[in-house]
This record gives sequence, C-alpha cells and structure tokens, in this order.
Amino acid sequence: MPMELGLYTFADVDPSPSVAKGPEAARRLKNLLEEIELADQVGLDVFGLGEHHRPDYAASSPATILAAAAVKTKSIRLTSAVTVLSSDDPVRVFQQFSTLDLLSDGRAEIMAGRGSFIESFPLFGYNLEDYDELFSEKLDLLLALRDEEVITWEGQMRAAIHGRGVYPRPLQEKLPIWIAVGGTPQSVARAGAYGLPVALAIIGGEPRRFAPLFDLYREAARRAGQDPAVLKTSINVHGFIADTTEAAADQFYGPQAEVMNRIGRERGWGPTSRMHFDMARSPSGALFVGDPETVAEKIVEHHRIFGNDRFLLQMAIGLMPHDQIMRGIELYGTKVAPLVRKALTDASQPAKAEA
Repeated sequence: MPMELGLYTFADVDPSPSVAKGPEAARRLKNLLEEIELADQVGLDVFGLGEHHRPDYAASSPATILAAAAVKTKSIRLTSAVTVLSSDDPVRVFQQFSTLDLLSDGRAEIMAGRGSFIESFPLFGYNLEDYDELFSEKLDLLLALRDEEVITWEGQMRAAIHGRGVYPRPLQEKLPIWIAVGGTPQSVARAGAYGLPVALAIIGGEPRRFAPLFDLYREAARRAGQDPAVLKTSINVHGFIADTTEAAADQFYGPQAEVMNRIGRERGWGPTSRMHFDMARSPSGALFVGDPETVAEKIVEHHRIFGNDRFLLQMAIGLMPHDQIMRGIELYGTKVAPLVRKALTDASQPAKAEA
C-alpha cells in the first residue's frame, strides 16, 4: 500500500484578550472546513484535528468539527490528532467517532494520546498524578469497546461496565485506533505490544535520531506476538509549502515562531530565531518548508529513513493567513503528492536487467 499523505491542525486562533472569542472561533472553523474540503478535492489521504482546551486553539471537540467536514468531503480519512484519552470517557469517544464513521461512510479514525498539554486534567476533574494509569486503563476500555458490541469491563479509575451494549457501531468492522507518541520509548513499546498503529510527532531536532523508536516499536510487537501486517507507522511534522522556497519560509516563520515561543515560555524553552528556523528547514532538520520539489524530496528521503506508512504535515500553525494555507494545500495535493508517489513507486520497482 502506498504511503498516505495528509494534514493535521489544532485550529489555531488569536488568543489575545482583546479579541472576541466567539467570532474568532467561528471564523477559524469556517476556514478550517474549507481547508478540509480542499484537501479532499486535491486528493490528500488524511486530515487530522487535535484536541486542546486552551485559548489559542478552537478544536476542543474534534469529532464535532470532523462530522461537519464529513458531509462536505468524499474520500479523505478523518481522524483526531489527538484525542486526549486520559481525560475523556472512552465510551463517549467511541460513540462520537462511530457516529463520525457512519456520517463519513467509513472514513473515521481515532488517534489517541496522553496529551502534550495538561489543561484538560483539572478541567475534567482528573489528577495529574494518575497521568500514566489513566491512559493505560482508558486505552484498555477503548479497545474493548472497539472489539465487542456488549462488554463487561472493570478498572480502577472508572465505574465497571457489566454486560452493556455500546451504540452506534461504526460502519468499518473495527474503528482504526492509532497511538500518538512524542518520543517516549515506553509509549512506543506499549503501542507495539498492543499491535496498534503508532504516530510519532517530530517537531525539533534531527528526525533521523527518532528512527530507532520504530525499531523498538516493531521489536515490542514481535515479542508480544502481534501481526506485523497491522503495524503501521506515521511521522507527524511541522512545515509549509508555497510556490517558492523563499516565500514558504517567509510566510511560515513568523506565525510558527510566535507559537513556539509562546509554548516555550510556558515550558522553559529558550526563544527561537530565524537562524534556528533556517537550520531546522535544512535537509536534515525537522521542518518541511519549501517549494513543492523541495518538500517532496525531503518527504521521500525521510521515508527511506523511517519506512513510514503515513506522513502528516501541520501547516496551519498560529495565525497563518487562510489564503496562504489554501494555496499550500493546493500545492501539497497537486504537486507534492504526485512527486512523492512517483518517487516511491519507482523505488519499489525491481531494477531492469541490462541487455
């Protein structure tokens, strides 16, 4: 199966106190639906939407937004990126994405993660000290819901379920569930032991340094007796595409740097700079920024390193203008994707014997 190419976003909005929150979110969601619709029209494979509970993002309920996108699209797969499973109810998560699956004629997926931000834990009444236990137990319940219509289940963090049916059931025989990880070996190994597809977020450093995590993933799966055929991998990265590499860098740097510096102030990172940005968009860096040929070449090169089944690009970071995002999506689908698919197809063909 050819590598899938797609996009993901958190639906960034202006968090300034002077900006009216309702109209700002309404504007972003209207534009977001246009972006998903265009991604479908230009032949991209996947669109992901991340769950956050902060003033700088509008997507606290990915399934709701993706359901709106389902009726405007035909082929593109619709996934969370991610669902913060630790602070949600797996029964409701399953029901919401089963409903999305029905509305989309079988195109829904769940990308479950522990969350890179912690706002949802106090918001929904969970203790951060239970961070790991919550995710492990809730993943166990979500998988039980995926596999059985009527379940009996017991855990420590939630009331037991005794012989209850959970509806609606999805159109797909089994709702796809991916595990999203940020580079923690334990998380990667757990995904392998469960035999679940894994999505690795790479937003800094040199991507090739993360490649051993996929080796660990496959080894953990082998030791657990999982079927290698179901072990799919994705890399999820930041980047932007424009008609020229100079334009892509100039358009993307400001909004992306503002977001990274805002998060950095919260987490104690040092500030970024244009020099850091330009180093990160070099062939060995983590940013996939440039004209279609440059980005396609980098995607293909990293596929050689990772052997990944899916590549997701986060272009709509910060306050990127909607028209620039739309042009980036158009170029991704009409220019980058054909170049990548041809290169990977050619690489998979056996060499012709010389006459």
